[in-house]
Amino acid sequence: MTLQAPPVKPVRPLGHAFRQDVQARLRVAAEWRGVDGVLLLSPANVFYACGFNFSVNERPIGLYVPVDGPVLLFVPLLELENAEPVEGVELATYEEFPGLVHPIAWMLCQSKARRIAIDTLDARLLATLNTLADAIVLEDLAAPLRFIKTAEELELTRVAAGYADLCLFRLASEAGTIIRNGGSELDLLADCTGFALAALKRDYGAAFAGTKLGITASVHSGPRAALPHGSTSHRVPEYGDTIISGIGASLGGYHAESGITLVVGEMSDDQRHVMTAMANCNDAAVSALKPGQRCQDVNEAALDALKSAGLGDTIRHRIGHGMGLEGHEAPWLAPGDMTTIEAGMVFSNEPGVYRPGRDGYRTINTMIVHDNYVEIPSRLLATLPIDQRVIPL
Repeated sequence: MTLQAPPVKPVRPLGHAFRQDVQARLRVAAEWRGVDGVLLLSPANVFYACGFNFSVNERPIGLYVPVDGPVLLFVPLLELENAEPVEGVELATYEEFPGLVHPIAWMLCQSKARRIAIDTLDARLLATLNTLADAIVLEDLAAPLRFIKTAEELELTRVAAGYADLCLFRLASEAGTIIRNGGSELDLLADCTGFALAALKRDYGAAFAGTKLGITASVHSGPRAALPHGSTSHRVPEYGDTIISGIGASLGGYHAESGITLVVGEMSDDQRHVMTAMANCNDAAVSALKPGQRCQDVNEAALDALKSAGLGDTIRHRIGHGMGLEGHEAPWLAPGDMTTIEAGMVFSNEPGVYRPGRDGYRTINTMIVHDNYVEIPSRLLATLPIDQRVIPL
């Protein structure tokens, strides 16, 4: 298998024009909701609306977008110089956390809003904030905007998907050699992630300096593969084991995923049956993912394919989740999410079969919804058919 990095595309971090558009839409949403403005406290929302990429810690950072007036970026004093390059905002600083006045209460006072929407809030602060305003609306007005990605956001997602694939192509090509030499899950993980991250940084590191750019991954094998979130260990995969690997890649803050199940040595009829059922599950999710459908119904249609294959009792999780500025974000392809699917949404597609004490299986594709079709920017599973997902020893 010849490893080739994805072609380098002329993409750049999202700029000031994108943030201005987000702020304009937030102003409209705030006016429609009947509030004076929106206070964003979620780090992903702050980045989305102004582009400030910061280290998340106990000191809150907030962005106030009013219906009318300047956008205010609230930061602790130690972040002042880091925040100064942010375009289109007025900066205000507080001294330290927790402070004699809680920083979020201070932000509310600085905003001068009487009616304000706040995206996320510690419940212990609500009583205090209620004394400082006429109405506190606990609602994330940025979330519905983030559901629908622009062309620029989708292009970053496509590029990220290519490097998630590259990580797994490396795993599939090198795993046999590593295992034969006594290598463990941790060795497999270090090799494939190091390879993909080096390529990502080589190709985009200079252009995207200061933004979120990276590779996250897991590798677990044999009976440990039956743990959907099992940690990577010193276990050396054995002949006949399944190996699950899920990869997340991010570029400019935007995430994509790719994942595969490989078999060490030789694939049994039972393993082929499971992997075929998972492919049918994947295809059912793609077929159901249409504008106008509900997220919950896509999940049900996909998992019905596993149930029809006699694998209903092996299901441990939903079929997928939204992706964007967070690796896992709403909306969810899961029971109880009645969100209507629209073009521009991005989801993972994750068929999973888990048999505790025995083995586990999961594949992952990234899906982009269009008006008349579903785009799959992660191409590994399409490139590597089931019978080729074998690690020779």
